[in-house]
Amino acid sequence: MNIWIAIAVTAVGCYAVKLIGLLVPAGALERPVVKRLAALLPVALLAALTAQQTFADGQALVLDAKAAGLAAAALALLLRAPFLLVVGVAVVVTAAVRAMTG
Repeated sequence: MNIWIAIAVTAVGCYAVKLIGLLVPAGALERPVVKRLAALLPVALLAALTAQQTFADGQALVLDAKAAGLAAAALALLLRAPFLLVVGVAVVVTAAVRAMTG
């Protein structure tokens, strides 16, 4: 039964966050600081998620095939490769390092 309570609380919380977002006055959203923050926040969250998924294993810091794939993707981005090529390079490098290290 606890799972259903968690689902209900999560649903109510999501609805409350959406409602609060709709109740914010338009004037508050037009401020330059808020616009800059809204533009940079998704990038920061994505970078944090990528770093956590790449370099963390529970409480330990790891450097493995995922880190090599991320480094290869960063290099491809610096060379201004198209997005699909960047993803492909990351996949191939990650797979190659995993194949070599077992």
